[in-house]
Amino acid sequence: MTKIIIVMPAYNAEKTLAKTFQDIPASLNAQALLGDDCSTDNTAAIARSLGIKVLRTPQNLGYGGNQKMLYQAALDLGADIIVMLHPDWQYDAAKIPDLIAPILERQKDVMLGSRILGGTRGTLAGGMPIYKYLSNRFLTLVENFIFDFKLSECHTGYRAFSRRALETIPFKLNSNDFVFDSEVLAQVAAFGFRIGEIPVPCRYFPEASEINFWRSSKYGLATLAVCLKFLLHKLKIKAFAQFQPAG
Repeated sequence: MTKIIIVMPAYNAEKTLAKTFQDIPASLNAQALLGDDCSTDNTAAIARSLGIKVLRTPQNLGYGGNQKMLYQAALDLGADIIVMLHPDWQYDAAKIPDLIAPILERQKDVMLGSRILGGTRGTLAGGMPIYKYLSNRFLTLVENFIFDFKLSECHTGYRAFSRRALETIPFKLNSNDFVFDSEVLAQVAAFGFRIGEIPVPCRYFPEASEINFWRSSKYGLATLAVCLKFLLHKLKIKAFAQFQPAG
């Protein structure tokens, strides 16, 4: 039987965690792991009450650092497919079967849940700020060109990976910050893994996690820097360990 592990990087998610978890289809028989990045609320206690295994970072590591811990733990537990789901209820957990289907069918190695694929009207109606929508579209356009992807959205936190993909890419060399997600996509491209996407609803609301304009701008610039590094590596101008096999 295929072992599915759902990892949830969390920081102060007490208001939305239960709602997110309860949307996960029981038919998946998936194990859930929550990475508590030193939350100051009841996130960890709520997770345990729901039967979710909790891993706590030794200190606040950041979004990327939390994912590193969770991905390694999922691999150590023998996961065949690893799904990354934010516990803030922004992404519809009921879509997980659709998200992982191409991986189960061995058609894709990595899958993304795109809030853009359903159309601009639904994305903006779902509450995505206009500046985030525009920056998302611009960065995705650049990444599609540099990474040779054909995606509608590269900046989604709803992702699924085959075991082989996560075992292969050196994700531990990536940033502990938000740009970790962009670095992972660059690694997916560097190692030639097949990537796809499905449409998912866009849900923004006060309790959902959201980085502010300044951090969004910093993330955008960091993503462009990742694209430049990838291009330099691809053109053999400068090699980066992030984009080559270990050893």
